Amino acid sequence: MSAKPLVSVTLVTYNSGRFIRRCLESALEQTHRPLEVIVIDNASTDGTCDILERFEDRCVVVYNEQNVGFAAAQNQAIALSRGDWVLTLNPDVLLLSDFVDSLMMTAKMDPMAGTVCGKLLLADASFDIEGVQRLDSTGMFFTPMLRHKDRGCMETNNGHYRRYEYVFGATAAAACYRREMIADVSVDGEFFDAEFFTYREDADVAWRAQLLGWKCIFDPRAAAYHVRSLRPGMRNQLPAEINMHSVKNRFLMRIKNITPGLYARNFLPITFRDLGIVAYCMLLERYSLRAFFYLARNYRGALRKRRWIQARRRVDESYMASWFRYRPVSAPLQDEVAEATRGAKLAAEPVRYRAP
Repeated sequence: MSAKPLVSVTLVTYNSGRFIRRCLESALEQTHRPLEVIVIDNASTDGTCDILERFEDRCVVVYNEQNVGFAAAQNQAIALSRGDWVLTLNPDVLLLSDFVDSLMMTAKMDPMAGTVCGKLLLADASFDIEGVQRLDSTGMFFTPMLRHKDRGCMETNNGHYRRYEYVFGATAAAACYRREMIADVSVDGEFFDAEFFTYREDADVAWRAQLLGWKCIFDPRAAAYHVRSLRPGMRNQLPAEINMHSVKNRFLMRIKNITPGLYARNFLPITFRDLGIVAYCMLLERYSLRAFFYLARNYRGALRKRRWIQARRRVDESYMASWFRYRPVSAPLQDEVAEATRGAKLAAEPVRYRAP
């Protein structure tokens, strides 16, 4: 019997004191072994560091002197990790104990699966799970307007996401990445683009991975709870800096990843959305106009990354276009994979969840 792969759990904290203790406990209590946990703190000021000190005997903890952003700090953690798989985890996520074990079983289904993700359920800030369960994410999809969304977000968890499926990508709140894929898709040694700072960095990775031929599998049996603070429709509740990065990263992601055929096919919805964003920034969110100045200053760097990515593209235009729809897109795993799943008794029972 082959040994289980080492899984590295990487977290970035920034004023995460409200959640981090229970998050780390859920990671350390995973049934999967071997497992290591690496935490990068981005200069928290709310007592997070005091909590992290209690975990230094069980985790690798690094304290940055300044906030370098989620993307750069995750890269920092990944560079310190040794695992065959890297599970990026937000501090406001609570894993069920078999989450990693289930993902590692699913990872065996396809050697070109560079990402595996589970079913994230919404929780309140106290991690109390009561009443009707609602979904947070069952994988990521893109619309023709280049908006990326989470499949099933805010839907009632009534068991309709129960198939093992290929999806476009995974939210980095709890996404497990194969080490070979991380190395293959990294640009200038960066898996997450540090220019993004925060927000959309996981969508950028998902798009880049698809271009280079890697797949993402959704595992319906791997479950976790997520206290999501960023969701469409919440812009007026977010700091101006976060909204600015959201605008900036939308265009950075496109410059690097979009193919000519995909752009031509969706030119009208993309342009309509762009004009709406520019008008919104000019009239209601003027701080976000800084995003366009940033893009002007750094356009050449983004084009250089684009050339590297597009030169290594391994899929055709029609394949990429098939993922950009107004409704969530997924593809079933092959029959032989489904048969292997049944043999492993992964799909023999209905999905059940328990409150942590």
